[in-house]
Amino acid sequence: MSASTPEFWAQMSEGFQQNLSKSWGQAMQHFQTIDLGGLKPGADSAAPQLKFSPEKVQTLQGQYFKDASELWNQSLHNSLQVKDRRFSGDAWASNPVAAFNAATYLLNARTLMGLADAVDADDKTRTRIRFAIEQWVAAAAPSNFLAFNAEAQKKAVETKGESIAKGVQNLMHDMQQGHVSMTDESLFEVGKNVATTEGAVVFENEFFQLIEYKPLTAKVYEKPFLLIPPCINKFYILDLQPENSLIRYAVSQGHRTFVVSWRNPDESMKDKTWDDYIEQAAIQAIHTVQDITGAPKVNALGFCVGGTILSTALAVLAARGEKPVASATFLTTLINFTDTGILDVFIDDNFVKFREMQMGKGGLLKGQDLASTFSFLRPNDLVWNYVVGNYLKGETPPPFDLLYWNSDSTNLPGPFYAWYLRNTYLENNLVKPGKVTVCGEAIDLGKVDMPVYIYGSREDHIVPIGGAYASTQVLPGKKRFVMGASGHIAGVINPPAAKKRSHWLSDSSKFPADVNDWIAGSKEMPGSWWTDWSDWLKGHAGKQVAAPKTYGKASKFKAIEAAPGRYVKAKA
Repeated sequence: MSASTPEFWAQMSEGFQQNLSKSWGQAMQHFQTIDLGGLKPGADSAAPQLKFSPEKVQTLQGQYFKDASELWNQSLHNSLQVKDRRFSGDAWASNPVAAFNAATYLLNARTLMGLADAVDADDKTRTRIRFAIEQWVAAAAPSNFLAFNAEAQKKAVETKGESIAKGVQNLMHDMQQGHVSMTDESLFEVGKNVATTEGAVVFENEFFQLIEYKPLTAKVYEKPFLLIPPCINKFYILDLQPENSLIRYAVSQGHRTFVVSWRNPDESMKDKTWDDYIEQAAIQAIHTVQDITGAPKVNALGFCVGGTILSTALAVLAARGEKPVASATFLTTLINFTDTGILDVFIDDNFVKFREMQMGKGGLLKGQDLASTFSFLRPNDLVWNYVVGNYLKGETPPPFDLLYWNSDSTNLPGPFYAWYLRNTYLENNLVKPGKVTVCGEAIDLGKVDMPVYIYGSREDHIVPIGGAYASTQVLPGKKRFVMGASGHIAGVINPPAAKKRSHWLSDSSKFPADVNDWIAGSKEMPGSWWTDWSDWLKGHAGKQVAAPKTYGKASKFKAIEAAPGRYVKAKA
């Protein structure tokens, strides 16, 4: 039978309709095999059978058949338009079979996600199912397979197979280094072209090195400025390049600036606890900066988990009757863990108990395990994009300092990690006055009474904007909340000179319980939030005095080595 006859197309259409029904049935069956992890009743129990909203399923089924028929008709007239950047290349558009495969995949992906939303279950179960389906859908994209990727095939032909050979080399290299290359890591070196702000290490213990930076102004504010970055990453996210360094910006604004550079834990630190990090790192850093500068009070900043550590340290100090911090800045920080976003999908009592059993008494959470978890929160952007480029196309990813930092992972002590999981993500104990004892003190964040600057990023998938804003409901001092555009890192690292992204401010001194109510009353401002924060910080920094001529304190805290120090260079 000729492909030009009506009978041929009638048979093809009939087969297509049969495949539609088969695909729908397979989608429904797939849902019954989803592993709900900690939501299962027990290790030996059968997986719970999922129930669906009949109305939603009926609507979804009707939409599926409608969209599939339109897709088929478009393919007959060569008018398929696949709107997804994974399939946006000319090779996909010029290959009808590849374009049809891509369009069919996207239709099936939308339908599976729709089925996830149609599950009749509580919000957490539905979120966990949606996350599982997202991972499966991302992995199943035809772009991830050489046999279906039209661009990779075209490149292989054009390069006479060289792209495939290079892809194999890239794969072997990444297997040896233990992670997928997101950038050409050979082009970066800490202290040479990242983390280059001039300074010196003036104190160290087994937890951290304290770096003091060389002043860039003739005078500095009398109250020094201490930054506490997250210990799940390295501090130089705040000092990537001179033009986007928050550390250099603070120095240029006249602040005598110090930063905590965390040690990358090895087996000698496998027993370290949350209390250790509070007492021997955060509190030690605050007191050391006081001692070096002679200032009775310092200004402090905590970023992400560094902010959670800082707030806990301030609560411990308050319980002891100490108030050494004049003001605190919290950047994309969770203190009140009521809105934890997608990370909540991993956390339940079974998971936390497993981690406590596994490493609560000792052990290390490997940095690469943590990095992989965060990457799979955005699988298309941070995993499969590089699988396709590196291995299928044989490309070397372009140099990018942010992605180099992202791949420079850090370990965590098991007891620290287990305590953190239970008392923050699972039970949200930090905001319950007297609920937890840290460093021998029953802590109450209601006693952390000081001016605070709280920043959240609008599209943050790690610390949702509602989670960052929730700190306004806990901390009792005078508050300023600012929302920036973009995500967890790009929103924070947004220097004014770049003139990129907006931020939102409100003139009201009231902070309603719902962040959306605050947003409704806010005003969008062009450019970076850094200038607003700098003006605020100067108001709490005191008078200006002559900048110091040397690092540290001659009698006690002499320079140990040049910044960025050796701790930050240790690999996980």
